[in-house]
Amino acid sequence: MSDDPFQTMLGALAAIYESEADAQGPHTARTLLVTPSPVAFDPRPACILDSGIRSALERSPNPAAQAVLAVQDRLPWGSNPVEDNTEASIAAMISVATLLGPEGPIPAPDVRLGLVYMRPDCYYPLHIHDADETYVILAGQALWTAGDDVRMRGAGDMVHHPSLMPHAFRTGPEGFVALWRWSGDINLHSYAFVEDTQVELPA
Repeated sequence: MSDDPFQTMLGALAAIYESEADAQGPHTARTLLVTPSPVAFDPRPACILDSGIRSALERSPNPAAQAVLAVQDRLPWGSNPVEDNTEASIAAMISVATLLGPEGPIPAPDVRLGLVYMRPDCYYPLHIHDADETYVILAGQALWTAGDDVRMRGAGDMVHHPSLMPHAFRTGPEGFVALWRWSGDINLHSYAFVEDTQVELPA
């Protein structure tokens, strides 16, 4: 095991997708592990949602969540890469740390991977994109809509969205931190919101 906590985190994230049934999961995991980064993941100023991210991770028993927490000050948290297609009020709900993809910081032409945090008590509406996507919840929980499947998802759950499957999330008092990967057609311009009837959390 690496002595560098950042490499340890990358290994923990890769291990999650190494076990995914979809072949693109292991492919993404291998790409993450073997691709050198041309930039250093040095400590950086805290993002605006840092305290919420830390709080969610600290409460999670998931080992990958603890690996992320150990390097929280080195992660490139920022705006959603598809923010140009998103209303400001929706964009403010989340922060994304892209780790792997065409725009880096670990370069890969055919897959994307990163972390996402969504604030407590928020609803991110139904949306679609060309990419095939698999989320893994690391901390917190949400009422998750994936096509016709609507249920609570918590730490350790893996949710697969085939290309163009409508999906949405509603957080409770914790919010959530999740790992995501895109494969297939990973363009950003196809990201779009669709007609939506909000699903409420159970009483």
